Amino acid sequence: MQPSAGQDLPHTHTRGIHWISTAAALGAVVAAIALVPTADASPGRPAAAANAPAAPAAAAKTPGAPVTPPDPAAATYPLNCPDGEKTDVVDKVSGDLDGDGRPETAVVVRCHSDTGTPPSGVYILSAPGKAGGAPVIAVTLVRPEDNRQISGFRLEGRTVRATVLGFSSDSVPQCCPDMSRGYSWEWRDDRYVAIPGPAANTV
Repeated sequence: MQPSAGQDLPHTHTRGIHWISTAAALGAVVAAIALVPTADASPGRPAAAANAPAAPAAAAKTPGAPVTPPDPAAATYPLNCPDGEKTDVVDKVSGDLDGDGRPETAVVVRCHSDTGTPPSGVYILSAPGKAGGAPVIAVTLVRPEDNRQISGFRLEGRTVRATVLGFSSDSVPQCCPDMSRGYSWEWRDDRYVAIPGPAANTV
């Protein structure tokens, strides 16, 4: 079993969901969301393969116009920003993350603030369901309510990588997280899986 993110770290019970629960937030939540089949998919099978005859190999490889990755600026995010503040796209990477031949966009988003550092959310965006529609949030990788910050966000092949930053106690100012752990997210067995790095260290 993968170690919990920060399971060997001090934590408090007053800063919302504490650091010891990061594995549940980054792993179980991702798995639960990603395991929900699409409307035209059979359980355990990709949507494109469900209830459809196999296409000839030549047809499947017919070249077409390049597919544009989902635009993070066009998506709506489930952030509860105070006073109606807008959301800021802090970072983004695009690529065919699930190997279906169509690009997705992984994005780091947080509420806009002229001062301070609000918590970040990390999402995978897929193409809109209809022409002219907004990108769809396919999976939440990091929830903003868990009060995490993200650095080193990048794409290596089809793997999304980042350093997840957190706080050891409520006395640590929001500007300066003192806990750190690397994470990777990979598409495996029809879902995104969160893979924690080595045991967490202080920043």
